[in-house]
Amino acid sequence: MINKIAASIAEAVVDTQDGATVLIGGFGTAGIPNELIDGLIGQGARDLTVVNNNAGNGDTGLAALLKAGRVRKIICSFPRQADSHVFDALYRSGQIELELVPQGNLAERLRAAGAGVGAFFTPTGFGTELAKQADGSPKETRVIDGKPYVLEYPIYGDVALIKAESGDRWGNLIYRKAARNFGPVMATAARRTIATVHQIVELGALDPEAIVTPGIHVSRIVRIDHVATQAGGFKQAA
Repeated sequence: MINKIAASIAEAVVDTQDGATVLIGGFGTAGIPNELIDGLIGQGARDLTVVNNNAGNGDTGLAALLKAGRVRKIICSFPRQADSHVFDALYRSGQIELELVPQGNLAERLRAAGAGVGAFFTPTGFGTELAKQADGSPKETRVIDGKPYVLEYPIYGDVALIKAESGDRWGNLIYRKAARNFGPVMATAARRTIATVHQIVELGALDPEAIVTPGIHVSRIVRIDHVATQAGGFKQAA
């Protein structure tokens, strides 16, 4: 019997290896799998490469993972924000490596990994520093129909940590509004995907037409409680 339900956060993340590339969902404060990140901190994996839209907020979630010294490199679109002081301090002191990727390129590089696309050409970044490799050498470019493009490669993950709204024991997932963000593409781009859900339902309860991430892309799910937020998410009843 297929049953992908993990009994705890610790059980869900236990297999994460040192040196892994970890894809972490979330956009701003929406859809961040904070419980899984905290579990990863407790699990102890280090020397990680993290892929996320940004580089953490405040001192919790991804910022806490960075502060714990577990991340060697981060691949993201928006590393600096008003409350990104943890990343700022690490980067300025040379303790973390940054690969800056335009947001659309980030999403497409993840999607390409899941779709089996070997590489793709994009106009984004042409003629800028982003059209260079980490060593300063130029990326491959091509003119297509008179327009210049840069060659970009997929981003594959060893594990993806994402936040969904509901799931079943086969791992089928649906999301809540903007919390969906990078979850679907990250789930297809990783060898193992771990998702938190607020509700685990019986098989057949999810409308097949509404399922966003099919269970074939999901390794484990674990249920977490709803928590009220200050960012307009789920709110406790008065």
